[in-house]
Amino acid sequence: MASASAGEGIRVFPWGWKMVLGYAAIRQLSQFFAAVVFFHASEYALAILFHGRSNVSLSSLLISKQYIIAMSCALLEYMMEIILFPELKEYMWISNFGLVMVIVGEFIRKGAVLMARHAFTHHIRTYHEDNHELITHGIYRFIRHPGYCGFFIWATGTEVMLCNPACVIAFAVVTWQFFSTRIQYEEFFLRQFFGSRYDEYVQQVPSGLPFVR
Repeated sequence: MASASAGEGIRVFPWGWKMVLGYAAIRQLSQFFAAVVFFHASEYALAILFHGRSNVSLSSLLISKQYIIAMSCALLEYMMEIILFPELKEYMWISNFGLVMVIVGEFIRKGAVLMARHAFTHHIRTYHEDNHELITHGIYRFIRHPGYCGFFIWATGTEVMLCNPACVIAFAVVTWQFFSTRIQYEEFFLRQFFGSRYDEYVQQVPSGLPFVR
């Protein structure tokens, strides 16, 4: 009878190839799926809490076609590497560092949501509302866009946790490009809403995204 140790990624059986997931792979994949489920479920729950069920759509789950493609690519890379280079997934100190990134990213983003409350939305506001205020206390004293900062760290951290070298680079580059453009667009309207107050805030507090002032 064929058997496999925890460190083996694949064995040849009489009927063909069969992938065997060891401890590292099971742990990494479990943490990945747990992180993804918690992130999206909590985003949706907090949106309902602060804005009401009638004002929240499924888009607040933050699951788009592009996102599904990205996560599918992450899993595809993981499976290909665990078959071809199983030893790549055995660097648990790297995976653990990715787990820390995921937790820190969640902490920063959820801290932003809880601090901003009704002022935090998943869509950029292009017109001023009565309850829209400029949040400059709490985590916003240190990071201008903690929601984007947190997601950037979280998304990149999921790939570090999976020991996916290609997707670490791809996720970091794509999320950085997306948020750097989004920040410019959002701050155009924030300057219209809050005028010189926002200009002073920008001068004093960094964006939270690397290389974006």
